[in-house]
Amino acid sequence: MCSVYRSAIAAQKTTKTVSIDEMTGIQALERIAPSLPIKPGKVERCEFEYVRHGTQTLIAHFDVVTGKVGGTIANTRTEADFVSFLDGLLRTAAPAMRWRIVCDNLDTHRSEGVVRLVARQCGIDEATLGRKGHDGVLARKASRAAFLRDQSHRITFHFTPRHASWLNQIEIWFSILVRKLLRRASFTSTADLKDRIERFIDYFNKTMAKPFKWTWAGKPLTA
Repeated sequence: MCSVYRSAIAAQKTTKTVSIDEMTGIQALERIAPSLPIKPGKVERCEFEYVRHGTQTLIAHFDVVTGKVGGTIANTRTEADFVSFLDGLLRTAAPAMRWRIVCDNLDTHRSEGVVRLVARQCGIDEATLGRKGHDGVLARKASRAAFLRDQSHRITFHFTPRHASWLNQIEIWFSILVRKLLRRASFTSTADLKDRIERFIDYFNKTMAKPFKWTWAGKPLTA
């Protein structure tokens, strides 16, 4: 996984390297009273009682080279939602661009819909994929994952080892989102939550995103 990240800069003219994951169950909590601001000798105090307005799911990608983030926010995280997100992401680059996609082993990431999308994008006849649960590439999770990992394809998936999803760099950005926006905020509705997450993504990309760099003993490494 680290080799994928390290080679991202050298390959950036022909290959996009992105980390993808979902953040589910983001709660739109509205505090029943305003927070009390920080004062000399006192920290900011946040109301502990709240009203629940529902949840949202964020599907997001992190560009390993540029440090920029993109995402979609909706009520659900289904196979169709993920395929739609992935299709939109792939359309952001030229048709000849290669993709290296880092994600965990969630069933949605190895689904029939994802395999069919990658096949279409790579010019592979879907009729050769077989049938889910019966034969061919679509038969099992393992066969679908092997197809998606095939490095001869223009779009290649790199699945993090089990119990090591922290190797996915989008997880770092999710922690930033929680600390900077979600943890102490108050939202009046799910629409308010969605709007503020979208505005935070825009703010992050304009002011906080940094190009990816490898260093050793304080010196930059060339890929």
